[in-house]
Amino acid sequence: MRLKHKGLSLQVIIILFVCTVVILAFSVTGFLISRELTGQTKNELAEKTRNIARMVSHSPLVIKGLQDKQKEDDIQEFALETRQLTNVRYIVVFDMNGIRKSHPDEWKIGNHFVGGDEQRALNGKSYSSIAKGTLGMSMRWFEPVFTTDGNQVGVVAVGIMLDKVNEVVQNSNKIIYTGVGLGIVLGVLGGVLLAGRIKKILFGLEPPEIANLWQERNAMLESVREGIVAINQEGYIVIANAEAVRIFERAGIDGNPIGHKVDEYMEFSRLIDVLEYGKEAYDQERDLNGMTIVVNRLPVRVDGQIVGAIATFRDKTELKQLAEQLSGVKKYADALRVKSHEFMNKLHVILGMVNIGEYKKLQAYIHEITDKYQMEVGSISSLVKDPILAGFLLSKMSYAREQGVKLNICGDSVLPLPSDSEIMDKIITIIGNLIDNAMEAVQDHNQKEIEVRIGYDNKKFSFSVQDNKGGIPAEVQVNMFSKGFSTKGENRGFGLFLVRKNIEKLGGNINLFSNEEYTMFTVEIPYQEKEESA
Repeated sequence: MRLKHKGLSLQVIIILFVCTVVILAFSVTGFLISRELTGQTKNELAEKTRNIARMVSHSPLVIKGLQDKQKEDDIQEFALETRQLTNVRYIVVFDMNGIRKSHPDEWKIGNHFVGGDEQRALNGKSYSSIAKGTLGMSMRWFEPVFTTDGNQVGVVAVGIMLDKVNEVVQNSNKIIYTGVGLGIVLGVLGGVLLAGRIKKILFGLEPPEIANLWQERNAMLESVREGIVAINQEGYIVIANAEAVRIFERAGIDGNPIGHKVDEYMEFSRLIDVLEYGKEAYDQERDLNGMTIVVNRLPVRVDGQIVGAIATFRDKTELKQLAEQLSGVKKYADALRVKSHEFMNKLHVILGMVNIGEYKKLQAYIHEITDKYQMEVGSISSLVKDPILAGFLLSKMSYAREQGVKLNICGDSVLPLPSDSEIMDKIITIIGNLIDNAMEAVQDHNQKEIEVRIGYDNKKFSFSVQDNKGGIPAEVQVNMFSKGFSTKGENRGFGLFLVRKNIEKLGGNINLFSNEEYTMFTVEIPYQEKEESA
């Protein structure tokens, strides 16, 4: 189900983010470049005025003109020619009294230099300055003029009008601002296209919707009882739910399957064939290291193209396990069947005696079976207060008689009613499987005897099942509680496995003692009686 998204959409967020980043990046970059270029331009112009000023100050014509008044006109002519060649605003030469010897406006020659920033130059210093003169604000360079013997005779001032400097800087900045503006426009356009592309890839979903879908997808994958494995177009496993990992571990395949080549991790999968040919396969049995599993395989298509393949599988023996887990009900049904069978046999005997008129023998027979039944019922009732367990044990005694087995059920204490009646199903499963195994074990023995001893003490229910057929090999004892392990043929080995599982669920423990004379299982289970719980 698609949730309604509140707030800005992913497309708008991407556009805003990209635009903001692009604008800030280009703006800051443009500002820094402009600042650097402005300083560089001013330095270049200052360097230009310095070079011109030094060239003029070292001219013999200027030096002589400052020393000889008859040569002063040569200074003006030289300054005008140099200004035209170098394209500066003015070249002013003045003597140590600050009187101009050259100027772009000839009528200003002979007047005092204007600006107030020339004093250091008259003291022999070279420097750059920005000041207002008769031509306006200008950036100028002052260079002192020295004779060959080191005496200062004047100063050369070379200037460029400040508005000219600013014009050069602005022309340089225009190129920068044009580039920045073009970059911002392209960045914004790219952000819009990127947002649209991402929106299309995500099928129009917003991040919260994607997160919800991801959580729902994981929940579904982990909740199913089937193992699920999916591969991409390159044949690498990209999805493996917990059930798949559990099945692999039981089959002896360790490690996280995600990221592995499917054919290297599990050779039986044949998912590469599904990826290549696009054919589905359903309910196929495969062998996985001795474990039989049922597999379904099908391709994954997007827009008609195969982009991957998926397999679902389940342990075939788990169906048997499910059936075995209902063994409590099965035991009840078996008990009813045995009782019904035994009752019908007795009725046949009674009917036969009636037909032949042996009433005295019939009376004796009825007394015999009644006394035996009362004795069995009395002995079981004195040990077990739960009617379901008592009835079950009585049925086992009847079944044992049918099989020619002497089943003795005894105990030193009374097992009270349980506080939780649901645990009785598990207890019946445990006792029933142990008695059945004991009956099978003594079938070939001359004296078929089984003893079940029941006890209850300090909130613990304990019992033992002992038969007179001993000698279980050590290697069998190690594996006998493992699922599927059996020395009796195929499709066996679930009884003791279920015994162990149910004992673990009840928080109990089981021990085995076996020698040449007998085999005995002892079980202890936490057990709280009904009156104590109330």
